[in-house]
Amino acid sequence: MDQDASGWKTLLTRANQLVRSATHPAAQLPVEGHLPSFDGATGWLNSPPLTATDLRGRAVLVNFWTYTCINWLRTLPYVRAWADRYRDHGLTVIGVHTPEFDFEHDLDNVRREVKDLGVEFPVPVDNDYAIWTAFSNHYWPAFYFVDAQGQIRHHRFGEGDYQMSEMVLQQLLTDAGGDIDQELTSVDARGVEVAADWDSLRSPENYLGYERTDNFVSPNGAILDTSYAYAAPPRLGPNHWALSGDWTVKQQAIVLNQGGGRILYRFHARDLNLVMAPPAPGSPVRFRVGLDGQPPGAAHGSDVDDQGNGTLTDPRLYQLIRQPGPISDRTFEIGFLDPGVQAYAFTFG
Repeated sequence: MDQDASGWKTLLTRANQLVRSATHPAAQLPVEGHLPSFDGATGWLNSPPLTATDLRGRAVLVNFWTYTCINWLRTLPYVRAWADRYRDHGLTVIGVHTPEFDFEHDLDNVRREVKDLGVEFPVPVDNDYAIWTAFSNHYWPAFYFVDAQGQIRHHRFGEGDYQMSEMVLQQLLTDAGGDIDQELTSVDARGVEVAADWDSLRSPENYLGYERTDNFVSPNGAILDTSYAYAAPPRLGPNHWALSGDWTVKQQAIVLNQGGGRILYRFHARDLNLVMAPPAPGSPVRFRVGLDGQPPGAAHGSDVDDQGNGTLTDPRLYQLIRQPGPISDRTFEIGFLDPGVQAYAFTFG
């Protein structure tokens, strides 16, 4: 190709980019602020520390997450796909891990989950909430879209709206001079990363520690920070839960003092997940789950078999039920053969 033809091709390509930029659904993006510093990170995974200066000239997607958050887990297939697809087109994804539960402050736990979840983009560890505060953030997950000049141009709180989010990324990359194919990314989500069945979801997230729990109905209520032998009522109302056995109800979690304890929950959703931790690293806890007094069978989640058997090994979110349908009110039960389990929160999908 001669030099004049090459020059005309370059001009035509840039003209097409400008036309696409002007007509793109995400074209009118306000400036919402400037990219704050990541200096408050207590460590970095997958990358040396990055600064706003290091990132200048690249579009940036800043994602706040904590590894047990089901809402974030369901966004992860898209974030992974965007990071991989657009990396060579000028995008840097930064996943700020700001912990919710006490065990999520442990760097070894975060490092393990980063590997197990296939998170390959840079992860600043925000144990002191310094980056969270710098962004004035309040949500998991949260997404901040930053242009090549370091300006925040868009944000998204919570899961969903993936098409618009990707179009914003495409717009920022195009504005920076990239030649971006505007076809949107499709993902093949598996396990806990599958989108919720919103049409059948009637059970909200519920924490089990006394700081934030709702609808606890064991007789005499919760006896705080004290070992107590709880009993379950004969039946549960919708979204009510109860304990049986010797438990201590603490601020963030409930802790089983003797083997044989149970948690019961009346729920309405396709999926039931429970955030749990063993008493110590290397101290597994065996458990068994049931639905309406029977083994879950085809409704078992990815962390149990069809007879409901499972083993708690690491502090994380466990998928215990995934119903094939139809969805109705069900009574879930989990019994622990070993003591020491710490149970933090139920989530549904």
